[in-house]
Amino acid sequence: MTSKQKTGNLSDKSPPAKTGRRSFLTGAAAAGAVAVAGAPFIGNAEAARTTTWKIQTSWPGGIGLDIFKDWCNGIVEKTGGELAFKPFGAKDVVGEFQLFDAVKNGVLDAMNPFTLYWAGRMPVAVFLSSYPLGLRNPHEWDVFYYALGGLELAREAFGRMGLYYVGPVHHGPNIIHSKVPIRSIDDFRGRKMRLPGGMVAELFQAAGAKTTLLPGSEIFAALEKGTIDVADYVGPAINHALGFHQVTKYISMGPAGFMSIYQPVDLMDLTVGQKSWNKLSPAMKRFVESEVHVYSDIHHAGIQAADQKAWKKFDEAGTEVTRLSQDDVEAFTELAVPLWFNWANKDKYASRAFKIQLDYMRSGSLGYVDADMIKGQSLKM
Repeated sequence: MTSKQKTGNLSDKSPPAKTGRRSFLTGAAAAGAVAVAGAPFIGNAEAARTTTWKIQTSWPGGIGLDIFKDWCNGIVEKTGGELAFKPFGAKDVVGEFQLFDAVKNGVLDAMNPFTLYWAGRMPVAVFLSSYPLGLRNPHEWDVFYYALGGLELAREAFGRMGLYYVGPVHHGPNIIHSKVPIRSIDDFRGRKMRLPGGMVAELFQAAGAKTTLLPGSEIFAALEKGTIDVADYVGPAINHALGFHQVTKYISMGPAGFMSIYQPVDLMDLTVGQKSWNKLSPAMKRFVESEVHVYSDIHHAGIQAADQKAWKKFDEAGTEVTRLSQDDVEAFTELAVPLWFNWANKDKYASRAFKIQLDYMRSGSLGYVDADMIKGQSLKM
């Protein structure tokens, strides 16, 4: 199946072409049929020259990188040659933690990172991707972004940095690989553990782990050398492709139905340098925004499908899956709640984002949080 078949051609939904707009219907009349090919956005000779964006993802390999490249390679056809995406995997152009500055400074036009990576420079990033015991399902994050004002808030925060946040990209929950069995919160104590930083790292530090920050592309080597003995990363398909089953014997998750208590919806995003974004026509901007919705859906579903096959591979490799108990969830919740408010009070954007999410979690729709859980905590809006 081609990328176009997977994601559809969103340009078909654009307004009818104006008189004089460049046509790609050559030969249609002679054939006795109308064959619409290419995009309807091209309006003049200048626009007809292809604009090519260099985009780097955080995926170092596996199905995530495959889907990313397939999506990028399909853009030029969908836009009739007006816009093209040139994809790069993790570390192909710059290191993963250098992506932010590379896009800001024009080395890259855009990035597809794990949003949480920017928590150190933008506290709001903690609340733009899932955090411990917060929103727990993909649709809840869609409600935050597309119904409760999260998207506008993210764009405002990134805009101050010279970047345009196009939209979130779903992939799935994160899981923990370990050289030793982890069956309760106590088993994290003293363990050398890779985490993505931010609130997630602080949660496991509070549980007694010795945490370190590493990009995904460096996890295998660290496990192999013994630099770390526990590592959080994404889901089973990509982790198996990266060989984690070769250097660990165990996978730790939350209770049944709650794969990850600390990052159940580890969001990525597509963020573009403001200068590159400003060069697009209004119609092309709308196309890219819509296409990120489509990419998120295809990306999420494709990875979930691959995960189902990967579980069988881990089983064949002799990997043992262990699960935390509900008592462990409650213990982690007690550690997490003060961290929520600490991070939310770091700046106004973090406070605004968390307030939206807290109200949602306290509502009748979710009910994750009650008054007793947050007693004594306050937001400095």
